[in-house]
Amino acid sequence: MLTPTLTDYIKRHLKHTVSALIEDVLLLILLAALIVLTLIAPDNISSYPSLVDWPTIAALTGLLILTKGLEVSGSLYRLGLYLTTLMATERATALCFVMAAAMLSTLLTNDVALFVVVPLTLGVCRLNGMSAPKLIIFEALAVNAGSALTPVGNPQNLFLWQLSGVSFGQFVLHMLPLVLLLVAATIALTIFIFPNKAVADNQDKSTVQAFDPHLFIASIALYIPFLIATDLHQTVWAIATLMLIFLLLHPKVLTQVDWGLLLVFVLMFIDLRLFVSLDVVHHLMSRLDLNITRHLYWASIVASQVISNVPAAIALAEYSKDWCVLAYGVNIGGFGFMVGSLANLIALRMAGDRKAWLVFHYYSVPILCFAMVAAYLLIF
Repeated sequence: MLTPTLTDYIKRHLKHTVSALIEDVLLLILLAALIVLTLIAPDNISSYPSLVDWPTIAALTGLLILTKGLEVSGSLYRLGLYLTTLMATERATALCFVMAAAMLSTLLTNDVALFVVVPLTLGVCRLNGMSAPKLIIFEALAVNAGSALTPVGNPQNLFLWQLSGVSFGQFVLHMLPLVLLLVAATIALTIFIFPNKAVADNQDKSTVQAFDPHLFIASIALYIPFLIATDLHQTVWAIATLMLIFLLLHPKVLTQVDWGLLLVFVLMFIDLRLFVSLDVVHHLMSRLDLNITRHLYWASIVASQVISNVPAAIALAEYSKDWCVLAYGVNIGGFGFMVGSLANLIALRMAGDRKAWLVFHYYSVPILCFAMVAAYLLIF
């Protein structure tokens, strides 16, 4: 039975969630698209639930819950804050945060890694006088590179992993060569851009987030079993168990999960699969000869630049099951234009600087060009 205090807490967060959904531009666009597609083919309404890849949604749900548990526990915040005491220069600080963002994104997903790293970055930059927007841009590049490694690193990999049917390890081994090149390029650019000059000596860390050891232990202890269950294609049972455990032990964590993000991906599955099923679209796509590896590779990169890499993966999977090429193409497509990855949009919005939206491309487009050539040589 919920206590009055917890009930009020849940009501406040439900109100905040509803407000956030109403203001979510991407969600509103997807809903508008669904209305238009429904008017075009109203007979397809009954098939909408079957258009959603529910194992992918369930896996993403579990990861959001577990990473929210780690975030709320205060463990990642304290670790990052401690690491800043070890850095004396802008270059060292940038390298630490960029590498941390890349590593966290391999298991926490690229979006969640940004939600952990960016707030800490803003606080640290206020202390040491560094440019927060520039560092956040590089963190966005880092999570795009690092998240490509694992099936749980980003939503498009989750989807392609479910599509492929391969094990967790096999997926990682396939992506490893590309990720090593992407991370190396990001680190090299970081070293070149950030000067090796001393940062401001202001170590006032009095506002440290409280640490909840019980929540930290629960989130860590459940992480590996959840990944194993997902690898064994028991995601639905795993997420049901996970939600029950957090509901009983730490219900406040569930109220802070970004449920709107899950709704966005559900709508993406429905909208894009309805869109690609249209006769005119099917005719145009069939002319691209996506059964040819080179065509699929370039199409996945270009499509990511136009509609973002998650929708591109979902849409192109309707025409080719070559997950190996798709995984390379859509992950590379996260670089370049800011719409290439939702992680880019999240990072730039959190940066709070309008100039960052333009500056981002100054660094991201060169990495895209490098990645396209490097991956092409790896595949062909």
